[in-house]
Amino acid sequence: MANKQVVKEQESRLPSLPLALIPIVTTLLILGIQIFHFGDFTPHVPLAIGIAVTALVGIKQGMGWNKIEEGIFHVVHVSMQSIAILICVGMIVGIWIASGTVPTLIYYGLNFVSPQLFLATAMVLCSVVSVALGTSWGTVGTVGLALMGIGAGFDIPMYWTAGAVVSGAFFGDKVSPLSDTTNLAPAVTGTDLFAHIRNMMPTTIPAMLIAFAIYLIAGFVLFSPEDSSLERIQLITEGLQANFTISPWLILPALLVILLAVKRMPPVPSLFAGALAGAATAAIAQGAGLHDIFTYGNSGYSIESGVREIDSLLNRGGIQSMMWTISLVLIALGFGGALEKTRCLEAIVTAIIRRVRGFAGVQLSASCTSMATNLVAGDPYLSIALPGRMYAPVYRGMKYSPLNLSRALEEGGTLISPLIPWNAGGAFVITGLGLGIADGNMENLLYIPLAFACWISPLIGIIYAYSGLFSPRASQEEIDEWEEKGELVADMDNLGNLGNRTASPSGAATSTS
Repeated sequence: MANKQVVKEQESRLPSLPLALIPIVTTLLILGIQIFHFGDFTPHVPLAIGIAVTALVGIKQGMGWNKIEEGIFHVVHVSMQSIAILICVGMIVGIWIASGTVPTLIYYGLNFVSPQLFLATAMVLCSVVSVALGTSWGTVGTVGLALMGIGAGFDIPMYWTAGAVVSGAFFGDKVSPLSDTTNLAPAVTGTDLFAHIRNMMPTTIPAMLIAFAIYLIAGFVLFSPEDSSLERIQLITEGLQANFTISPWLILPALLVILLAVKRMPPVPSLFAGALAGAATAAIAQGAGLHDIFTYGNSGYSIESGVREIDSLLNRGGIQSMMWTISLVLIALGFGGALEKTRCLEAIVTAIIRRVRGFAGVQLSASCTSMATNLVAGDPYLSIALPGRMYAPVYRGMKYSPLNLSRALEEGGTLISPLIPWNAGGAFVITGLGLGIADGNMENLLYIPLAFACWISPLIGIIYAYSGLFSPRASQEEIDEWEEKGELVADMDNLGNLGNRTASPSGAATSTS
């Protein structure tokens, strides 16, 4: 019995800061060698080594492998919906190309969208679709793919189009009440969903307007209405007409997915219904056989049209095309789960909290902690959940509304996720938009700085924190609610035992040490 008590205490003990940093620093160093020295963007093995190093830290702390394994599999299990979305998007891409849905969207986009307005239009369109779907990944893999084709037709560099798509898709995800991350942030901070969404508007609207203006200016700079550009567009549209039946009604599978999302259907059934509608459309409109449709869904679509631009755009999709991303996501999430279970991340966050004073410093730390968790753990959910649990008592202790925290988590978690290539969000963007990073097209990583809305919003949030603008203090109603629910409220004069505090019935923090 005494031995069991010792083990329990050892399991719950925080590692020292230097020890907690070992797996993170080691993994980042190995990642740097793989990517920058060898020029090989396949971060799978470095992240797997990170899991092993983290496990060694846990064992040194007295934790058994079974407990570490439990933490790894728990995070992977929680993310299975994301894996299911990846599988559905893979099917949709292959089937919607075969059905003519994607070719039709590209055809009409090239004919009716102004090339100069294309980037700004792409961002707005992805925002609207993502708000309706509640999933940035579904938006990137469907509408985003078609927009990549239109951008290629206008001879706009892929990374510019990808930047506009990512800006719109992840911003729509950030403010959609249907989004899992938008629901997660207020859940872990103890705030109301719609109050959380309203509180994000002061950063969301300015960031979107700034990004819109940049894309608008860039559109006029990047596209030159020369004869060669017009000939290229004509070549692509004629090639699409020669190889596919093009008709407005072929857009129905995409409209069905949006309709189901508006009806608040879960994303996985909605996307799968879109794949089935695409399969029916492929059979009716393009004459595809059942076995062909199965092949498109599993292995992707293949075409030799004689037009290089069309072939490069439409030879893609299928479940198998997502396996590189799925394997990366599973390993990255496993690394994040190991870091959380061994309390390495908690030790680092606690060390930061102990050294920060003042609301602006705490707000900056919360946002940066979420970004850093995205960077090292590769998991957008963990980047919201872990800092949310750790920082919420500090905001209550400072008498500031946790709405400030939930906004910082969304900006550091949801918006930064697609900008980290080995993160689940970044890996999906690279695969879903066909950026070819693994094939050596490293220049397409320029989409990261060009996804303006994703990194401008956190900057605006930090400016607000230091200026005091849009940084609400806790209302008496919120304070009463904390007391009623027994929420943890940190003692700001004694943060040394923050990791070992429990809530008293009155809502005050009491130390168990």
